[in-house]
Amino acid sequence: MNSVAPIHDETAIPLPPVTLPPNAPLTLYSGLVMHQRMRPKSHRFSYRVYSVLMDLDRQEEIGSLSPVLSHNRWNLFSVHNKDHGPADGSSLRPWADDMLSKGGLTQRAAKIMLLCYPRILGAVFNPLSVYYAYDDAHQLVGVIYEVRNTFGERHAYVAKVEPGQLGPAGLRQTRAKLFFVSPLMDMEMRYHFNLKPPGDSVTIRILEHDTKGPILAATFHGEASAVSTRSLLAEALRVPFLTAKVVGAIHYEALRLWLKGIKLRDRPPAPARFSVVDGQTAEAQSAPKKNDRQPTPGPV
Repeated sequence: MNSVAPIHDETAIPLPPVTLPPNAPLTLYSGLVMHQRMRPKSHRFSYRVYSVLMDLDRQEEIGSLSPVLSHNRWNLFSVHNKDHGPADGSSLRPWADDMLSKGGLTQRAAKIMLLCYPRILGAVFNPLSVYYAYDDAHQLVGVIYEVRNTFGERHAYVAKVEPGQLGPAGLRQTRAKLFFVSPLMDMEMRYHFNLKPPGDSVTIRILEHDTKGPILAATFHGEASAVSTRSLLAEALRVPFLTAKVVGAIHYEALRLWLKGIKLRDRPPAPARFSVVDGQTAEAQSAPKKNDRQPTPGPV
């Protein structure tokens, strides 16, 4: 019998490298967050933090991982649906599916993972939460960048993974800034995202540009570990009161920038809660009331 030689198509486009996400309802990522401002005043800081990666299809399993961890209930550590997405406590998976569909994803993602800070003793503040959407082949097909500011507002940048964006160096995407984060930064900016999808480690790099070039770099890199009572309590000892540390660092570093002479900007009306097209925002929400307090500075 004659053997058939395999067909080799030199014109075929190679598939992007695949980083398998953890196969667990919740995974702990411990590491450092770093911010560096280049202009008009140099300013750099880094802090030890930890995040959790949550499988949106396995949330009901979270409470069984440790007696000090809960889902939608108060505990030393907890994750709550109302802290994310529609913010009404409903399931996050339908919301994420809807956002990704609006963003151009034609097939429902096989898996969606959410990287965020957990609540500590019932309190949390997430400057950025990232949703990673995967297809059946574990390929990253979409990302939702959910950004919050210290005024209680949030905005989700929904980004389908386009050909050429995912490579050996990770995922590279860019979006025009539509949402006010800090009175110490202008709105006429552009975000350049570089993500290493979660696996044994996770990395998020954001470079913020104005018309003159890069002005701010922000990075989080964390190493994965299994969630257990021991690992959670170890993080609580290494980083006591995570939420207070995050909020305190935002205001402390903003004060340092203000003392360096960085001027405050006015807060514009908030845009719609999400955007799916680069540089285009939906109709703005109601303008700030006249009795709004002076904005509290933030680092980015």
